[in-house]
Amino acid sequence: MIKFIRSVLARRTFAYKLRNKAMNMFSSFDNFKSIREKAEVKRQAENRPHEVLYFHKVDDPYSHLTIQYIDKFRDSFDVVFKPILVGEENPAALHEPTLYSDYCLEDVKRIAPFYNINFSEKNYPTGDLITKANGILCSVDEENFGEIAKEVSSALWEGNVSRLDELADKYKSSNEEITKKLQAGNEIRNNCDYYFGSAFYYEKEIYWGVDRLHYLEERLTELGANKSSSNEPVCLINTKAPDSLVAENKLNLTYYPSLNSPYTFVSAKRVRELEENYPINLITRPVLPMLMRMMVIPDFKAKYIISDAAREGRKHNYEMKEIYSPIGKPARKAYSLFPIIDSLGKGFDYIDELLKASFQDGINIGDEAYLENLINQLGLDWSEIKKELNTSKWKKVLNDNVNDMYAGNCWGVPSFKITNMDGSDPFYAWGQDRMWLIKEEINLRLG
Repeated sequence: MIKFIRSVLARRTFAYKLRNKAMNMFSSFDNFKSIREKAEVKRQAENRPHEVLYFHKVDDPYSHLTIQYIDKFRDSFDVVFKPILVGEENPAALHEPTLYSDYCLEDVKRIAPFYNINFSEKNYPTGDLITKANGILCSVDEENFGEIAKEVSSALWEGNVSRLDELADKYKSSNEEITKKLQAGNEIRNNCDYYFGSAFYYEKEIYWGVDRLHYLEERLTELGANKSSSNEPVCLINTKAPDSLVAENKLNLTYYPSLNSPYTFVSAKRVRELEENYPINLITRPVLPMLMRMMVIPDFKAKYIISDAAREGRKHNYEMKEIYSPIGKPARKAYSLFPIIDSLGKGFDYIDELLKASFQDGINIGDEAYLENLINQLGLDWSEIKKELNTSKWKKVLNDNVNDMYAGNCWGVPSFKITNMDGSDPFYAWGQDRMWLIKEEINLRLG
């Protein structure tokens, strides 16, 4: 019953005041700075060293990437490094688990070469090997964790049973010890308001994997914990795609945005830049927000998503300001106009403006005066466009869009799909932090 009530509150318009207040609090740069400053004052007052927690999950593909850089990170910063072995993800935070597992494996296979890491596995390790890997790491001390965990990870994913057996003979753990270790690790992770592996925690803030490690490096450097003056990043990504590309042919880039997604908002500016600088035909296919797709997002996950997206927005010079969540009636009214606006060639421009209104200007996008003004700004005829207001044609359009997105094992937004102009050879990617990979794929095909 509690979950049902929370689900209703999340989707209904009448909860907007509480939702807006929470979103603005978690995205606020002033609040972000205040939390950091208070954490540092407290750390110094308690005379504690810089302590970094790292959550490692042996059968998490992203942990395989992250563990390659652990020792380099420890050598680069004056920190007390605490590896925490964790088990299954918090189920409350895991939507579409099958799609998630399939996508993660494919995503790591794609990005590993850009970090000069070998990962070409097609399947997850078997349960007995996972248990064996956990048993080894349960008995490894913190000082040697990075070295042994790297070796264990390679053997596990490659199915090198003999090497795991050799390590298991040296580092022994009972099933009871493994269970207790993973339960304790999960509890620590959950108490840090996080839910996956491959993540770092330092003084009230989470840094997920190789994608976010640079934020932790920057923070520790500002605090004077960097052992080197070179400030060279711990993990460098080797990309080849240029800032702009000219080619005889074009590719289709399908963009799947959602009006309530902070990650979608921080992607929109770069999507426009990509359209301007790369030979693509941009196709905009919006989907319903997860909360309006009957998914319940727990508070701790919502907090992380909004604060992380705000951090990413600041990085890309596209900061969130005043947020007004469009969940419920505002989103439905705005979506009802999308099909006709898209048919007139203004689909992306319309979505882009709605996102700015919701995440920068604090505007209720369901307000008809706002919608009329926006349609006029887009150079369209409001007297014709408004005939579609509150009609239901958009529902099938968005339902088709989400089904197409799911076909690529993508369930969250923003997601992307690259195809040839005839729609063949699809390449799906999920997340605004994979836009660099989209450019790499376009460059590979056309460069």
